[in-house]
Amino acid sequence: MDQIISWISNWLLSHCDGDWEHEYGVKIETLDNPGWSVKIDLTDTELDHLDFETDLVETSDNDWYVYKIKNKQYFGAGDLNKLELLLEKFKELVESNKKIE
Repeated sequence: MDQIISWISNWLLSHCDGDWEHEYGVKIETLDNPGWSVKIDLTDTELDHLDFETDLVETSDNDWYVYKIKNKQYFGAGDLNKLELLLEKFKELVESNKKIE
């Protein structure tokens, strides 16, 4: 888990330019069912052009997750064991959509 936390911290830092961070950011919250919710703003990032939704992956009430990008925001939700997976899915999206410089 430490590696993905370090990665997401670096991703966020790379988008902080004195303006972006005043309006956008990363939110990790708990859900009452129980579970995790991850919201990451994508405006002016490498993913701001994407829009898609995955199907809910659910094997039981305690084993599920879903993620999507809509309206320039990454949203992921999952059971209490899926926080790392939700952040890893975001990392995969970033790495697969890097702009060639």
